[in-house]
Amino acid sequence: MEDMQVVFDKQKAYFKSDLTKSYKWRMDQLDRMEKLLRDNYEEFCAALGKDFKTARFEQVFEIDAAIGGILYMREQLEGWMKPEPLEIPAFLNAAGSKGQVYRDPYGVVLIIGPYNGPLVLLVHPALTALSAGNPVMLKVSTAVPHTSQLFLDLIPQYFEPEAVSVMTGNREVITDLLKLPFDFIFFTGSVATGKVIMRAAAENLTPVVLELGGQNPAIVDQTASIPEAARKIIWGATAWGGQWCTSPNYAYVHESVADEFIKEAKLAIKEMYGDDPQNNPDYSCIVNPKEVTRLAGLLDQNKVVAGGDYNAEERYFAPTIMYPVEWTDKVMEDEIFGPLLAVLRYSNLKDAVSEIKKRPSSLAGYIFSKDQQTIDYLINTLSFGGGVVNHTNLHLFMETFPFGGIGSSGMGNYFGKAGYNSLTHEKAILQIPDDMVIDHIYAPYNEEKIKDSQEKWSQY
Repeated sequence: MEDMQVVFDKQKAYFKSDLTKSYKWRMDQLDRMEKLLRDNYEEFCAALGKDFKTARFEQVFEIDAAIGGILYMREQLEGWMKPEPLEIPAFLNAAGSKGQVYRDPYGVVLIIGPYNGPLVLLVHPALTALSAGNPVMLKVSTAVPHTSQLFLDLIPQYFEPEAVSVMTGNREVITDLLKLPFDFIFFTGSVATGKVIMRAAAENLTPVVLELGGQNPAIVDQTASIPEAARKIIWGATAWGGQWCTSPNYAYVHESVADEFIKEAKLAIKEMYGDDPQNNPDYSCIVNPKEVTRLAGLLDQNKVVAGGDYNAEERYFAPTIMYPVEWTDKVMEDEIFGPLLAVLRYSNLKDAVSEIKKRPSSLAGYIFSKDQQTIDYLINTLSFGGGVVNHTNLHLFMETFPFGGIGSSGMGNYFGKAGYNSLTHEKAILQIPDDMVIDHIYAPYNEEKIKDSQEKWSQY
């Protein structure tokens, strides 16, 4: 705790020096992070490979997504930093006044990274905070020791500790960190831990961004291209071992195409991972044996139509489909967070929507349909953080899209301008000429002044 306090105090003093508010400083931090990633590209690939036995494509995809974020922020930052004009009453505008929003960085930001997406979901929030002019303290996950150790080794080599510091540790470390009066907290992880974070933040009235999760639905209607829908949903549910917060938890399929969907989903698994997924280099393992055991506890072997085998010691859980699943089944009690897809059937879309609405809002939602009226209806009636029509997961990698949850799936956004806005305070300023006189606001008041005020302040 003493070491944390020392680092925090240094970062706080550094922020108060105003050095972090300059365009030059912010660009320098982005440059440093890009250099860190590019210089150690293969080392990060190897670390991700050890932590997840993840495919080369998935390793590259995660690192390149982080680098892509840097390139986009660098291109846009100067424009983001400019004051934004605000409308003001016409009589003030005519007199040469102006209204503007200045965006102030909050201060020292604590970023608690997850074990899934351990690179991009740590680096991207860090980049967002740095581009906004905030020093950051990074807490890396103990569940991914190889990737986390790289950050522990490399961050001090590429950044001044006053700008970016990094630490690891168990729950006690997080508890101690949360006692410090950070100016902003960014957390990616479970709903349960998110509640702990928010309670701790409340003690210091600290604003937060919480990126949580939920049971992400993939709704497939009878107009959808079933082979494509099945392929895309299986990819979304099994890529990175299904350990993305946006992975589809369940497919809710119209009963007329449900059997066809299952047939195509089985084919998709075989096409992607062959007859022996455990030894396929393109198939990721689960983060630890405990998680494998948890996933195994969700299985109903009477409903397993593909996969279902696992090996906790090897951290292996097969790409698995359960069908037909009911809402009362154990697998539907909480976020699955693994390569297990539950498939439910519906006959009436409005009844299906009613069932979905009984559950907490999810972080992601996916719609597979050719009917625009159905697509519009589902987008407008269902509550979820964000999603894709006729694919899965891809919105997570759109720099121009706000990314964030709603309700129990989180609060606040990041990515691009949305992230910059989240990590800065809107400071509204009205600037008027020093010789401008607004007589009607001063006492003594009379009916003429009241009428004058009503006319002037209501006209924009």
